[in-house]
Amino acid sequence: MSLELEALVGKAEEAAERMYERSGGAGAYAEAKDYFGDAIGLAKRLGLDAEARRLEARLAEVKAVFRSQLG
Repeated sequence: MSLELEALVGKAEEAAERMYERSGGAGAYAEAKDYFGDAIGLAKRLGLDAEARRLEARLAEVKAVFRSQLG
């Protein structure tokens, strides 16, 4: 994994963690979604298809948690 990709994933996970703790709410979700999106795009550009799929699955988990927090 490239250093840039690793940094994006780290930032996405930090934002997701804030969202899980409810301290960041919608802002943390939006930040996580953006970082995951950037990381997915970079992984695809680097030809890391398995990593892109893993990140897409992780983003789907984050989205599901956020939606469950709304309800």
